[in-house]
Amino acid sequence: MNVYGRRLLINRLGIGVSMIAMAFGLAALMWILWTLFSRGFAALSWDFFTHDTPAPGSAAGGLRNAIVGSLLIVGLTTGVSTPIGILAGIYLAEFGDTSKFAASTRFVTDIMLSAPSIVIGLFVYALMVVTLGGFSGWAGSVALSLIAIPVVVRTTENMLRLVPASLREAAFAVGAPRWQVSLKVSLRSVRAGVVTGILLAIARVTGETAPLLFTALNNQFFSTDMSQPMGNLPVVIFQFAMSPYDNWVHLAWGGALLIALLVLAINVGARLLFRQTNTP
Repeated sequence: MNVYGRRLLINRLGIGVSMIAMAFGLAALMWILWTLFSRGFAALSWDFFTHDTPAPGSAAGGLRNAIVGSLLIVGLTTGVSTPIGILAGIYLAEFGDTSKFAASTRFVTDIMLSAPSIVIGLFVYALMVVTLGGFSGWAGSVALSLIAIPVVVRTTENMLRLVPASLREAAFAVGAPRWQVSLKVSLRSVRAGVVTGILLAIARVTGETAPLLFTALNNQFFSTDMSQPMGNLPVVIFQFAMSPYDNWVHLAWGGALLIALLVLAINVGARLLFRQTNTP
């Protein structure tokens, strides 16, 4: 067998192994989704969205308090992490090329990107819960923000580095100051990529359980007071899935499906948005 034939054989073997691995991965994913959808859809009803979590052994109930609590915590997280992450990414890409402070910021960002979420939860527990004397929705939002901010920072910086230098030079040539070039030229040209990063950060923190166990904890009753323990879907799913009550397990499947649908919608929306901007 000549060199060409050997390379062709190796190429076909590599493609075949890749296809088999992809098939196994897709089969496992479809199995998980089928189990989640088949068990979760049965729990979705009007009571699921309008009633609070039931007492042990109760035959009725829903997850209204957990859904509202998750929306409040994730909404505040988005409001905190988005401006901080975008501004930090702009600084790193536009102003901090040779700065030691920027290099240190990138190093810390990389560490936080790879840090386990339970470590961040313990950090916020020691910083806020122990100091302030109680669990709260504020502490949960801080913990999730520490997870989301590095994602937004890294995405914003990487997208801004894709902007051609000629675009910036053209803006400088007409007398625009650097801050206007950064905000109105560079950032605007990659806004879809930055929005994609924000959506992916939201998708990541939506299902985080460990940080909320140490910060927001849970609340069986409906509450919008962020200074008190607050119900949230990840913790409720964690607690109900291990309970001996069939009704609680039933609700846990419904909550898991709700989070899966939300994360799926965010990911699909981000990919569609990114694909449209790349269409000539």
